[in-house]
Amino acid sequence: MTKTKIAAGERNGHAGPAAKEQTVTITPPKMEVVPVLIRGTAPLVMNAFSRRQRGVMKATQEAGAAAKKGKKREPKDFNQCYEDAKHVSTDGWCGIPATAFRSAMIDACRLVGFKMTHGKLGVFVEADGFDADDGTPLVRISKGEPHYVEHAVRNATGVADIRARPMWDPGWEAVVRIRYDADMFGLVDVMNLLARAGCQIGLCEGRPNSKNGHGMGWGLFEICSTDDQAGE
Repeated sequence: MTKTKIAAGERNGHAGPAAKEQTVTITPPKMEVVPVLIRGTAPLVMNAFSRRQRGVMKATQEAGAAAKKGKKREPKDFNQCYEDAKHVSTDGWCGIPATAFRSAMIDACRLVGFKMTHGKLGVFVEADGFDADDGTPLVRISKGEPHYVEHAVRNATGVADIRARPMWDPGWEAVVRIRYDADMFGLVDVMNLLARAGCQIGLCEGRPNSKNGHGMGWGLFEICSTDDQAGE
């Protein structure tokens, strides 16, 4: 704790006629980190925006009006779309964007009457690594393997499309390392916030709290018991 006495009128290097001493108390950040093992209670579906997709979009924008002139539609490689939709780290493992967990916890603040703007300043998720493509901070999926799935969707224009994406079946696991301000949250608060994020908000594609609809019930998870975490 740091206490500094400031005389009113002396802040600019000169004393005023009625200088009064004030005591300002500033506490240093009290940040704690807790690792939490979570287990998926629903499928997890990913849809990363790949370098290849960004390249196509960039080329179209660079071409301008000429982009549509006599343009031939390339055949869609569904297997490549499946691979591109994964978040793969520089070490080769698949992960979930750390921001997905943080956003879910911040969204869960509204469920308990806590200001989301304050939640943004008090809860963070540490990365296990970074996406080899765009540097997105990732939390490693420690258990479970993805498999190929196709779903019929509608693009932003309303046109029907088929998406090939990776899906992890229920039972996938990850260890989430949460860094939090201990002056704002207690450990139990953090655990309960993560639990609400897991059963009410969800992660990635088709989550219940999707901005584009009511979701598919995907991306839900639970906090594993203390015994399970002790065995990790």
